[in-house]
Amino acid sequence: MAGPAAATPDPGPRVLPSAPHPREPAIHDLASRISRLAPSCGPVRLVGVDGHAGSGKSTFAGRLAEALDGAPVLRLDDIAAHKELFDWTGRLLSEVIEPLGRGETAHYAPYDWRTRRFGPPRPLPPAPVIVVEGVGAGRRALRPYLALLLWMDLPREESWARGRARDGEGQREFWDGWVRAEREHFAGDPSRPFADLLVRQCTEGYEVLNGPAGTDASPTPFTQGDGPSPMW
Repeated sequence: MAGPAAATPDPGPRVLPSAPHPREPAIHDLASRISRLAPSCGPVRLVGVDGHAGSGKSTFAGRLAEALDGAPVLRLDDIAAHKELFDWTGRLLSEVIEPLGRGETAHYAPYDWRTRRFGPPRPLPPAPVIVVEGVGAGRRALRPYLALLLWMDLPREESWARGRARDGEGQREFWDGWVRAEREHFAGDPSRPFADLLVRQCTEGYEVLNGPAGTDASPTPFTQGDGPSPMW
């Protein structure tokens, strides 16, 4: 999940414009690498973007999807719910992963964080690449289906502070509960140790480094100059 900002309804898996962002060499290098990976879920390359709430997953995932010729972005905010902040694995597997694994169009019911109800099903066709973005995208049950796992490498306290500032005082109670739930989730099912790549925000743009599960012999950074950019 991206975190409590999900109180604003989202239009669904976003297929973004294919026009490249002015200066994104690191992201375009990463997109090129992803396009060469073998499919991981039926005909689909699933790319997980995980990290603490407020760490910038949504912004980075959107830019990566743009560089991937408008790949769909599945937001885990649409899969989770108030009563199931992290207990949504079964629904994601049955509604999304299993159909995609068969090469079929998946259908999932997105959750509306304002009305606290699941909406009508939305289709998610088996595109060459689908970016799965949100806290828990690299959880144990999903990793076998991922072609690549990225971790937004921002410390949790800093991430949460940015998220709280973003959402304001009105979401204070939600954030208090969210922080407890996220701590518990990552204590029992951490993602960072299994990340193939770490993504860090620099003064200008992003830096992408080999992660704990990376296979390269030494870290090779990709730096993207894109000016200051809030990743939250």
